[in-house]
Amino acid sequence: MFKPLPIAIGLRYLRAKRRNGFISFISMASIIGIALGVAVLITTLSVMGGFQREIRDRLLQMAAHATVVADGREMTEWPRAIKLALADPRVAAASPYVDTQALIDGGNDKAPAIIRGVLPEQERKVSVIGDKLVVGSLDSLTPGSYNILLGKELADILGVRMGDSVLVATSGMNITGMGATPQMKRFVVSGVFEAGHQEFDKGLAIVRMDDLQRVQRMGDGVTGVRLKLHDMDKAWDVARDLALKLGGGYRVNDWMHENANIFRAIRMERTMMAILLSLIIAMGAFNLVSSQVMLVTDKQADIAIQRTLGMTPGQVMRIFMVQGSLIGIIGTVIGVVGGILLTLNLEHILKLIERMFHVTLLPEDVYYITGLPTDLRADTVAIIAAVALAMAFLATLYPAWRASRTPPAEALRYE
Repeated sequence: MFKPLPIAIGLRYLRAKRRNGFISFISMASIIGIALGVAVLITTLSVMGGFQREIRDRLLQMAAHATVVADGREMTEWPRAIKLALADPRVAAASPYVDTQALIDGGNDKAPAIIRGVLPEQERKVSVIGDKLVVGSLDSLTPGSYNILLGKELADILGVRMGDSVLVATSGMNITGMGATPQMKRFVVSGVFEAGHQEFDKGLAIVRMDDLQRVQRMGDGVTGVRLKLHDMDKAWDVARDLALKLGGGYRVNDWMHENANIFRAIRMERTMMAILLSLIIAMGAFNLVSSQVMLVTDKQADIAIQRTLGMTPGQVMRIFMVQGSLIGIIGTVIGVVGGILLTLNLEHILKLIERMFHVTLLPEDVYYITGLPTDLRADTVAIIAAVALAMAFLATLYPAWRASRTPPAEALRYE
């Protein structure tokens, strides 16, 4: 009674039984198509976002949020850099480090790796290496012990275990009377860590910073300073400010630039997947166009009567826009609810499928991430719902315009 006339008639058309059952079928197909597209798009983007978050978190467990490195030389003033960094309220922790490329010989096999020298008491503040040790302890890296911690895959390749010794040949050179020879030192394996990321498990070894400085003959110099921040999205700004305070001759890097290719590839895959899955919603919208065109044809006599009773073309157009938009709204709401429920229960569904068919979809010996991590974000759901509603609204424009252009006399001629 209190609704505007076009809305009231549009709602009545939505509830009324069709004389042509095929129109009802097409309308239901439109709702199902839109709902299916919205649900699949929400679930897929949530899973891809979950994988992106998992990869980022695993990278940042071992990598610093930001680093400041002396350009082309050793960084001897690192104690001052640590002091300046900790004075910044945006910095949670700071630690010096020494990085060098090396070839590790385990006796049975050889493998290249990055040797990182750290101070255990400070390294705990910027990474979780101590929590990732399968065997051994970070405290075993005492001065002069020449102990080494290996990634799990690296230890498997070398064929070594706790207590075995490995020969480390670093990139530095010794100049002797016999010519240049690589700098070599035998280390004892005092622990094995598993970070859950191949870059670290296969290509990283951890030693005491003092020991690596002696092997490299660096004196008190280090490669640079690693920073852990309260807000990792400000990593570049914080590292740049620290470099400016230290003066010239420093290079800065952050986790986003260091892993730019990985995150760029994930972002590209997510964008392309969103575009492709949006075609399911578009298919539902095209079905909506078909159902509305057929509805306009079916309601020719009603339109003519409405026009003769004084209804304007704009009001007729709004009737069919309301009716078509409501189909889009129903499909979108069903899709949003279904997508959220599917995303929240995806892990249980995965386990159910594995039990029913006796298969392992994500085996632990192949994938680092064995579950289906999800990242259900309200802004992503809102954008998907807005896109679906916009497609549905646009799909109603042409049929509604056709209805408004219907001449009453022509429509009633054969009635």
